[in-house]
Amino acid sequence: MLVVGPLDDGVVVLTLNRPDKRNALCIELRDAVSDALDQLAADGDVKVVILTGAGDVFCAGFDLREFERMDEPEIGARLWPSSDRFHRTCLDFPLPLIAAVNGPALAGGFDLAVMCDVRIASETAAFAHPEITFSEVVYGPLHDLVGGAVARELCLTGRRVDAAEALALRLVATVVPGDQLLDEARRYAALMTQAPRDVLLRTKAKIVRRAGVTQGATLDL
Repeated sequence: MLVVGPLDDGVVVLTLNRPDKRNALCIELRDAVSDALDQLAADGDVKVVILTGAGDVFCAGFDLREFERMDEPEIGARLWPSSDRFHRTCLDFPLPLIAAVNGPALAGGFDLAVMCDVRIASETAAFAHPEITFSEVVYGPLHDLVGGAVARELCLTGRRVDAAEALALRLVATVVPGDQLLDEARRYAALMTQAPRDVLLRTKAKIVRRAGVTQGATLDL
């Protein structure tokens, strides 16, 4: 469900591995990401983490089938705690996170890409909040990246942004062919790993403090 790659020059690749479900973030996958990030944060040899998806979709968001089963005690008791922990763990991760966006990043998948520090996109990447038709969206982290005008428009309309427009909006750092995506993400990671780990930790701590999006019980308080 989550593939944790080997440590390579201070860099680890995490791959969301539910391609048959468009890498939808079920409770189990969210918890696996949270667990992996906690473990990597405690590993003194890790400097940068790259997050990507298996198949042709980065992440289609939360697994909506679980919301349909909220009356089941096992699902209901875990759904929101898992979600809160997942968001906090990603946003508070103390080292650089790079999203290698290999395809559409939708709803919670869009949020996941935005919660990373840098986004590298394939030419097939796209971003949207289709959940506006039935739910409010996470706003704060996107605002922090692209500013209020763009964030408000994307969160209120749910329209789809392709890779070229995402680059123009500075939502992503660069766009490359799909077969070059991980190499490009690793190139960015190599630039970051030139710094000592303690410097990366201090810099990321400043980023987290400045963003200030994890105060309170939800992302937007």
